This record gives sequence, C-alpha cells and structure tokens, in this order.
Amino acid sequence: MCDVAKEAWRKYLIQLQVNPLWTKALTSGVVAALGEALAQRISGVKKIELRKVLLFSVFGFAYGGPFGHYLHKLMSIIFKGKNDTRTVAKMVLFEQLTSSPCNNLLFMLYYGLVIEGRTWALVKNKIKKDFTPVQLAAWKVQKNKHELV
Repeated sequence: MCDVAKEAWRKYLIQLQVNPLWTKALTSGVVAALGEALAQRISGVKKIELRKVLLFSVFGFAYGGPFGHYLHKLMSIIFKGKNDTRTVAKMVLFEQLTSSPCNNLLFMLYYGLVIEGRTWALVKNKIKKDFTPVQLAAWKVQKNKHELV
C-alpha cells in the first residue's frame, strides 16, 4: 500500500507542475467537501447533508484553490527571489492583512446566502455582528497549553 500512496503522491506533484491551477482547484474542492462531511459526522448528524458537502466543494473549487494560486503568484512577484525568515514573516503578514479578511467576508456571504439560503438583510446583519470576532479569532495565536510527552 505504501508504494501505491507514493505513486499517487508522485503523480499529484507532477500535476501541480503541469496543471497547477486545475490541480489546486480540484484539491481545494475535495478537501472542502471532506472537511464538511467530517464536520457533519463529528457534530452527530445522522445522515450527511450532501447538498452542503457539494456547496462547500464548489466554494473550494471555484474560489479557494484559484484564489490561493493567484495570491501566491502575486506574492512571488512582490517578494521575488527572497526566502529568508524575515521575508517569510512579511509574506504571512501580507496574507493575513489582505486576503484573510477578504476570504472570511466572502465565505460568510457565501455561507449565508448560498448554503443557508438566508436573505441579504439577515446575512448583512450577521456579518455586521460576527465579522470582527471571526477575523480577530483568525488572527489570534494561542500558546499550546499541552506539551507532547
């Protein structure tokens, strides 16, 4: 089985080189779908809501993968030829201050309007109420209180 996994990984890496945008879009769609299915299972749902799984997959495929692809292309231009620790920290800061708020806002819009089917007025009020705490939580760095033994 290990050889099968190694071969699949090798082929995946080749696809990242040959078709990076499509590979990232498909990967993001699959990971989003699996994440939603797992979240539903963990939350105790008796029957997986396939509609929600599909809609999460669509978001990952249509937005998550392509956005990440182009964001990293942009950062490779902005921070061209640099990969030292200081530059990596600047890249993380750049991503967190620019795309993180955009990603959270867009996801909250998509989730409310498309996945939950709420009205614009309800979604707008939910965003007004919850966007700042959501974004602050995304920026929060917690010290691990448990050490691995």
